Amino acid sequence: MATPPQQEIYKHLRAFAEHFTPPPPFSPHVEISDGQIIMMMSPAGRHGLAALRIERQLQPQLPDGIVATTSGDIEEAGLGQLRRPDVIVLPEAAMDTDSAISPRALLAAVEIVSPSNPENDYESKLHHYPRLGIPHYLIVDPRDGTCVHRWAIGSREGIPVYEARVPYVFGDKMPIGEWGIDTGELPRYSQDAR
Repeated sequence: MATPPQQEIYKHLRAFAEHFTPPPPFSPHVEISDGQIIMMMSPAGRHGLAALRIERQLQPQLPDGIVATTSGDIEEAGLGQLRRPDVIVLPEAAMDTDSAISPRALLAAVEIVSPSNPENDYESKLHHYPRLGIPHYLIVDPRDGTCVHRWAIGSREGIPVYEARVPYVFGDKMPIGEWGIDTGELPRYSQDAR
């Protein structure tokens, strides 16, 4: 859990974020992590297209009551985390809230790597998502046409970490438990966007 000073910082950042509107070209949604507000560039067309295609592929594979969606903030105030994954898989009932969704309800989170801030997905979220209890974390990178599936939360020196990792390239079928993603349907960024 976050120490009391960290919780206090998070509380102030969260209150600020509620009334803050990032200027263009930043997304209207911000994230909070490690005592900082993270402004993200508004997703480009192919970024959003990749998320949409993943959502569309997953939805028919999911059992009743489980959904894939491209919307929804997740929040764990005790760990000072407010995140907005590109695609989440969770019970629909977990979305029936006036606040952010608990990350502990998620079955999977998918992040589409942005050309402007790849370390957010490869480092920060990889560090935090197992601590948030998200069982499957998929990183989709349209810059080079690769994906990584992380799962099996274990512990290293008392800190939750993903112990399993399998890399893929666009064109592979990527299994995630009982579902899968055909990465051959995902767009690559143009050379200019990389």
